[in-house]
Amino acid sequence: MEAPCNLLSYIIFMLTLERHTPGHVPGSIKIKRVVWNIAAAFLFRPFITPVFRKWRIALLRLFGAKVEWDANVYASVKIWAPWMLQMGHRACLGPEVICYNQDWVVLEDDAIVSQYSYLCTAGHDVDHANTADSGLITAPIVLRRGAWVGSRAYLGMGVEIGEGAVVGATASVYKSVEPWSVVGDNPCKIIKMKKLININSKGVIFGYLSRESHAAVILFNKEWRAVA
Repeated sequence: MEAPCNLLSYIIFMLTLERHTPGHVPGSIKIKRVVWNIAAAFLFRPFITPVFRKWRIALLRLFGAKVEWDANVYASVKIWAPWMLQMGHRACLGPEVICYNQDWVVLEDDAIVSQYSYLCTAGHDVDHANTADSGLITAPIVLRRGAWVGSRAYLGMGVEIGEGAVVGATASVYKSVEPWSVVGDNPCKIIKMKKLININSKGVIFGYLSRESHAAVILFNKEWRAVA
């Protein structure tokens, strides 16, 4: 069994040398996706129970994903390109999430994407005279530390969900979301800023985060804990 495994690893490594460019998906990527889809069908999706969590992580890492061992990717998640996926400690892609990652999808530590959400990193130029002929354009999606995307939300290409931010269920996000904000609706809008509790040794202070205090919170986030 060692020789076939080494051969598969070598093939995957060679295919990762060529990266796709906007407007074109190279043949190597197409071949790699065929290999991944076969592997996912037989070695990823059937292994549903939590006991196989690290097995699924290992398979994703074999295909080039940068995923920490304590992250969680449910077996029903549909990933277009594992080699364009990065997940930090305790990050999670929930059941039935569609990760259309022709560009990078990055989940930092403790970032969560809930069930049935759609992460779309590719599209077409809507300003082109003929959208169908405009070619494929891509941009990464980034979830900063502690961000949470609710069920059935849609995240468009180029979106960044700020640290500690919450995207409400069924929201459609086309622009980046500020840190520590709670957003929802279609298109999404700010519902409120998170309330922060100072838990340092001098006592407890309550207050709402303002846009002007982002830098202070990022600087002192070891002393602050956000609550809804």
